[in-house]
Amino acid sequence: MTLQWTAVAFFLYVELVVSLILCIPFISANRWHSVFHWRIWSWLSPYWNKFFFAMILVLVVLFIDAVREVQRYSGPDPLQEAQANPNLYDHVHMKLFRAQRNLYICGFSLFLWLVMHRVFTLLNQIAVTLENSAGLQAQMDQAFTAAEKHQENNQILKKALLEREQSNSTTENQLKLEIEKLQSQLKVAEEAVRRSNAEVEAMRRQAKGLAQEYDRLLTEHQLLQNQCAEDKKDQ
Repeated sequence: MTLQWTAVAFFLYVELVVSLILCIPFISANRWHSVFHWRIWSWLSPYWNKFFFAMILVLVVLFIDAVREVQRYSGPDPLQEAQANPNLYDHVHMKLFRAQRNLYICGFSLFLWLVMHRVFTLLNQIAVTLENSAGLQAQMDQAFTAAEKHQENNQILKKALLEREQSNSTTENQLKLEIEKLQSQLKVAEEAVRRSNAEVEAMRRQAKGLAQEYDRLLTEHQLLQNQCAEDKKDQ
């Protein structure tokens, strides 16, 4: 095996090991997200896209070269020449075997490289979705607390209004002024309750959408894990 194909085979083994680690079920997406935010990745991030596309280009070129070699040694001309010379027949089949081996190695390396990139992206998206869901849940709890507080204030204001109406210790004018003041406060409080209820409803809808998006990303991540496992079994 030449140096270039030895490097491709080593790259394929590394991809298999990384894919197996990514498929470990007890490592959560949040943990992977924290791993991806290590300082070393921030240093390498400016070169990551260049390296990713460079590897795709190299693997595609090697894949095309392997296809060319397979077609070269599987054509009719080499086989006719090999039939005339028994020693050449073994040599041609050896070359054909090596070309097919290189084709499979390069093809699987390119496939796993794209799968790993997609898995990394999905893990980041799942982690971000979980963080957003936790933040929205906290905001919903605060909104519920504020709504309950406003409702309690309304009850207190209504009770005070009834007590003021039943009280005869003050003059009629003073009582009207107090009633008008309490009614204005009651309107302000009810408006605040309506706004709080609207915010809670909007947050519920957003949380439902995030939950659906999380389920979709988790399903796609599981499919990719199963596909990686099937590829590993096929090898």
